[in-house]
Amino acid sequence: MAELPWWRQAAVRLLFVCGVLLAAAYVVAWLVPSWADWVMVVPLTVAGLPVLRRAGIAAIGGTPFSIEMLMSVAIIGAIAIGAWDEAAMVVFLFLVGESLEGLAARQARAGIRALTDLLPKQAWRRQDGHWVEVLAATLRAGDVVLVRPGDRLPVDGEIVVGRGGLDEAPVTGESMPRQVSPGDAVFAGTINLESVLEVRATGDVADNTMARIVRLVEQAQQAKAPTARFIDRLARWYTPAVVAVAALVMVGPPLLAGQDWGQWFYKGLALLLIGCPCALVISTPAAIAAGLAAGARRGLLMKGGAVLERLAAVTRVAFDKTGTLTAGRPQVTDVLADDGDEDRWLAVAAGVSVGSGHPVAVAIRAYAAAGAVTPLAIEDAAALPGQGSCGRWGGAAVFLGAVAAARQNVPVAGEWSAAAERWAGDGKTVSVLVVADRVVLVIALRDGLRRDAVAGIDHLRRLGIGAEMLTGDQRVAAEAVGGPLRMRVHAALLPAEKLALVRGWQAEGAVVAKVGDGINDAPALAAADIGIAMGGGSEIALETADAAILHGRVDDVAAMIVLARRTMANIRQNVALALGLKALFLVTTIAGLTGLWPAVLADTGATVLVTLNALRLLRK
Repeated sequence: MAELPWWRQAAVRLLFVCGVLLAAAYVVAWLVPSWADWVMVVPLTVAGLPVLRRAGIAAIGGTPFSIEMLMSVAIIGAIAIGAWDEAAMVVFLFLVGESLEGLAARQARAGIRALTDLLPKQAWRRQDGHWVEVLAATLRAGDVVLVRPGDRLPVDGEIVVGRGGLDEAPVTGESMPRQVSPGDAVFAGTINLESVLEVRATGDVADNTMARIVRLVEQAQQAKAPTARFIDRLARWYTPAVVAVAALVMVGPPLLAGQDWGQWFYKGLALLLIGCPCALVISTPAAIAAGLAAGARRGLLMKGGAVLERLAAVTRVAFDKTGTLTAGRPQVTDVLADDGDEDRWLAVAAGVSVGSGHPVAVAIRAYAAAGAVTPLAIEDAAALPGQGSCGRWGGAAVFLGAVAAARQNVPVAGEWSAAAERWAGDGKTVSVLVVADRVVLVIALRDGLRRDAVAGIDHLRRLGIGAEMLTGDQRVAAEAVGGPLRMRVHAALLPAEKLALVRGWQAEGAVVAKVGDGINDAPALAAADIGIAMGGGSEIALETADAAILHGRVDDVAAMIVLARRTMANIRQNVALALGLKALFLVTTIAGLTGLWPAVLADTGATVLVTLNALRLLRK
């Protein structure tokens, strides 16, 4: 159900009615001074009765010292001493504060709803050989949808037919279009730029990436941070303490010093209003809700205020290598071919790898396609798990795979062996093509760094955070990645050894974040203070870690920590504002410099300030 416009919200409508009635009452009181008290009854009744009712419900429910109860006591007390106009103004300003609290929550929710607005309402689904326009909400896993140029994808899925560019900027912020072809995974909300695509849905619309993000952030906003829980506990004893102090102010000076009862009763009522913990209570949840919403809009998911608070304290980040610091997609870097006939043997290599989804096979086919080399037809092509691919070409046996696997059947010597060893020494993956028991092609591949990896690690260093690599790969390959990043490398590690390293850092006092794909290195991820999954919004990445970086940018780790630090700084500012204003007006009220109006203005003003301060986090 769609949320009502802000001006149709019940609290805003009540505020508007109360404001109009109060303004009319002041006009009548100015024209007919003898009616001044009576005309205030109308705005008091309209706006005050809901407050009294909620105070009664809270008291029956076991919360006698609620904010509404303090307001009710102050209103009744003001009426008792004849301060009708001040009682009416107290109610009006209280409604202003409540409306501002609602605005803060609404703005945070709007940041999340903006994600769901990226999804189209209609889609073209294939039914009985025809394309039929249907509601996107009716799409299910397995449905094939038609996406025309300019259309947004309605579902997460994979390309079945078509090639072209996808604009992922509305979702990921990536400015360059991503080229996709059959078999590539795509997700809802991206824009098809070039050609007609057919996409098979891999999940229901209700469970696509955007829907999962919205659900997770809504759940996260309900999970309180330790700071929020502390503020709640503070408010529970703070409010009764305020009532007790106000009561002492009311009766102490008259009983002990014989001073005027009316004067000190008035001051006690003012103290009740000053003590209302509205701004204090909203100071933390408003900032956390805004911080979580701001992160989600940037593809930075944090599961609750506790995660956000812990992220702000991180002092060391441990990264996986493959798919985290690297792109996870190896690319061909070097080729050595028999008789220099690279295209011929590359066509055979691409042909024998057709049908294999292994990253090395995919990279070889992509390299061939980039050079306009057409894969040759290979008979009896098959995958050999852990070794490579095999088949027959022109009656000759063909094998494409690892050097060690090839050496089990044919010698890999001379220039072939020298090239393989040289490239392996550079940290590259080496594959060989064997045709009729003869090596004819050696190919080297490397999984390159993510484009922002260097900038991302440097950003962490500027924040005073250490960055280290934990990987099970051999040291040569790990150093080839860690060298350009100038980061410490821990290679050839077993899962238990990664866990031991994390535990060791924590024993030294470090707050450790572990960044991976959300499924590998489970012990280290679980042991770290914060587990951060990096991926394109996969279900694993969203569900298993404390936080998730949806867009695969290394620099987003630093961005997440910066956002967490800003949020915690915002909370400290809000608490200082709330308590500082209360302390100031407490002194001025006791001194007789301020009364009921300034008192309630202090509380409402503090609520305004902490709300606006929290909403600053939603800015880019």
